[in-house]
Amino acid sequence: MNIAFFLLPKLEVIHLTLQTTLRQTLEKMEYHRYTAVPILNEDGTYVGTVTEGDLLWFFKNNKDFTFENANRHTLAEIPLNKNNQPVRIDANMDDLISLAKVQNFVPVVDDMDKFIGIVRRSDVIEYCSDKIFNNVQANREVNSTG
Repeated sequence: MNIAFFLLPKLEVIHLTLQTTLRQTLEKMEYHRYTAVPILNEDGTYVGTVTEGDLLWFFKNNKDFTFENANRHTLAEIPLNKNNQPVRIDANMDDLISLAKVQNFVPVVDDMDKFIGIVRRSDVIEYCSDKIFNNVQANREVNSTG
């Protein structure tokens, strides 16, 4: 199976840049009800993923930070605690599945490391589940006719 089959393209993915303010980040995450969002450089390369936890730790460790001054801070100031790894579009399914086990989504990059979209863990699980249940059903049918 090709990773492109699962790809949610960049145009349909909420993503941010390092210059996005923390207020914008919080508002986008709240509006879309996301717990993690990919971050891109201005040239479109994948930088990392910001999570709710990253923002909470930043708030906790920076007493002068408030929601009122969140528009004065950017994502470039936030330490990213999780290192969400991307896969290349030509990677094999084993690589995708191993990352999907530990990430809500897997960023996908092209051969020039440009972000082209994501693969959601839920889509990988659904595909694997369908394969398993279809094989079980096929085996039952073979065993019942034999």
